[in-house]
This record gives sequence, structure tokens and C-alpha cells, in this order.
Amino acid sequence: MSQIKLSQRTKIIALFCAFAAGALVMVTAVTMLVGSPAPRVTSTGTAAVGGPFKLVDQTGAPVTEAALKGKPSLIFFGFTHCPDVCPTALFEMSEILTALGPDAGKAQVFFVTVDPERDTPEALKSYLSSFAPQIRGLTGTPEAVDAIKKEYRVYSKKVPLTGGDYTMDHTAVVYLMDKSGTFVAPFNSKRPPADAAAELKRYL
Repeated sequence: MSQIKLSQRTKIIALFCAFAAGALVMVTAVTMLVGSPAPRVTSTGTAAVGGPFKLVDQTGAPVTEAALKGKPSLIFFGFTHCPDVCPTALFEMSEILTALGPDAGKAQVFFVTVDPERDTPEALKSYLSSFAPQIRGLTGTPEAVDAIKKEYRVYSKKVPLTGGDYTMDHTAVVYLMDKSGTFVAPFNSKRPPADAAAELKRYL
């Protein structure tokens, strides 16, 4: 009889130990969860680049984000007094349009000023006459230019020069937008024009 009681007592002790161990594991897990940072949530969505704008082109015609619909677009932000980066980028995009041949009319290029104080429609028209005729220059009021810069995450800053003149530091990225006006990715315009044109054709 005493052996049976001893056996029952042993089982009870074993069950209690198992319960205690399980409870300890649960408390530890909850403590680690509460004390640890929230899990990182990743997104595979399209980057938030681009949005509504109201500007005018080098002819004075109004241009909004609706102009990006129907054709893939390359967009570059710069200014007409830019000594090297901007004319180089515009030359490269002119070469890409040439490499597209008969398909050049199925794509479009926009040059958006970050210096509306000097870049009037007339100034843009004169400046862009040295590049492919398909390139449209966009300008507007300082507020309108600031608005599109914000939509495209563009940085620019006026840098004073000697003699009271100034230049502009600015983002030097070519933005590729698809036919729906949605940002795709930065576009590499510094490769051979035929290679760049071949990629752009994928979005025609």
C-alpha cells in the first residue's frame, strides 16, 4: 500500500515539475517578445517618386503630370547655367533619342529647372535649341518648382559665387517613368546610346 502511495506521489511531483517548466518557458518567451523591438516590415511596392505638378514648357504652354501618360519619360532636373552636368545629361539623352530612330516619337524627355529665377520659358527655349528637339523644358513659379522637387525627392540649393552670381547644387538623376506616369527606376544614360535606347524600348 505504501508503495502505491509512493508511486502516486512520484507521478504528482513529475507532473508538477513538467507544468512548472512549461510555465517558465511561456513566461520567458513573453518577456523576450515584449522586450524586443517590433519586427521590421518590408515592402516590395514602388518607391514614392513623382506626383502632381503644374508648370509651363519653353513655349509657355501649361504642362501637368497628365503629360506623362501614354509614353515612357526620362526626367532630369537641372538649370541652364549649369557648367557641365546638365549639358552632359541632355547631350546623352539627345543621343538616346537619336538611337531610337523611328521610335523616338514614342518616348519623351523633360528637363525641369531648379532655378526658376533665371530659367524663364524664353531662356529654356534658347538653351534647349542645342539639343534634341523632342526635349521639353519645364519651369514655373518658385512655389511650383518647389512642389515638383518635393514630389520627385529632388535636392537643390543656391550656392553664391564671387561677384554676386550664383550656381546650383542639385540632384543629378535621370528618372525613368513608364507609360502610366509611374516611376520605374533611375535611368543610366551614361552607357552607349544603343544600349540605353534598347532598355527604353522595353517601356514603349
